[in-house]
Amino acid sequence: MGDLIPWRIVPREHASRQAVILVPAMTIVLTILCSIVLFTALGASPGLALYAFFVDPFSSAYSISEILVKASPLILIAQGLAIGFRAKVWNIGAEGQLIIGAISASLIPITWPQSTSVLMLPAMILMGVVAGMAWASIAAFFRTRYNASEIIVTLMLNQIAFQILYYLVTGPLRDPRGYNFPQSVPFPDAALYPTLFGGADIRANLSLAITIAASFAAWLYVSRSFSGFRLLVGGIAPAAARYAGFSQKRAIWISLLVGGAAAGLVGVGEIAGPIGKLQPILSPGYGFAGIIVAFLGGLNPIGIVFAGLFMAVIYVGSDSALLLADIPSSAPIVFQGFILVFYLAASLLIHYEIRGKAAVKSGGAA
Repeated sequence: MGDLIPWRIVPREHASRQAVILVPAMTIVLTILCSIVLFTALGASPGLALYAFFVDPFSSAYSISEILVKASPLILIAQGLAIGFRAKVWNIGAEGQLIIGAISASLIPITWPQSTSVLMLPAMILMGVVAGMAWASIAAFFRTRYNASEIIVTLMLNQIAFQILYYLVTGPLRDPRGYNFPQSVPFPDAALYPTLFGGADIRANLSLAITIAASFAAWLYVSRSFSGFRLLVGGIAPAAARYAGFSQKRAIWISLLVGGAAAGLVGVGEIAGPIGKLQPILSPGYGFAGIIVAFLGGLNPIGIVFAGLFMAVIYVGSDSALLLADIPSSAPIVFQGFILVFYLAASLLIHYEIRGKAAVKSGGAA
């Protein structure tokens, strides 16, 4: 039977540039096509829904600033996760690391709600980063000591982090003057990121500049440093790494700590930016959407920037689509699911290619 098939799937010796570019393009095209089918089945106008998703977010300065507000945490989390993913270390716990980073950073303005010190915001940033790393280090410890799956451990830690947050905002950290709402006291101005570009309705803030700097640092680390190469080898080829004197355990620790630091920093950006206080919902799922952004960007720091902007457009456009196209609130989540599924399917083109049997024999492949 196998001889009747005129082609075979053959592993690539190395990923071609064409495949790396083609995969995200195919992902987006297939997502749009399936979304058209979905919107039609829901009784909505596909043209109006796509307009709401991809055109309306650019209709005003406020909408564009909201794209930047959404893109910043998505890109920052994805940059941290991608470093680990390149080393085959699967940190699925960015959401929990974000929450723990936000909780730890919020303790400073909650303790000193009237402070005007210029040191408050830097201290919050430091607290958030350290807390995110500490939360991620739990998974690193269990992986390197007991060979426990970091996927399972980080997923469970997400739920633990959320329960800690809910307990704190309904108990010890709840605002006594907040009419029993589960939230902390509002933060003072010294604990908030300064906004950019001016304008009362523009929410883009300092976190955008931090994300740009972090993306540049990630590009330098991945493409220009020996440490980044050593991390990659230590994760994907443990035997070769040991032979060369590289440590797989070191790759695991660095991967998870970097991802935790990025997620913790995003947590600080949320409470010191758009939210301005600690509350039960800190993000619309940035920790999980960051995984999609990392893969859609090809685990490349530059690609992640474009993928983060694309995903941010979907976030902002989904709000418009709910109103303009009258689609269910779950449709944007399905939209994101399409992106991940089609990326994983299309990514086979990066690692494998389809050849005719004659080409395979002439190339010496089995």
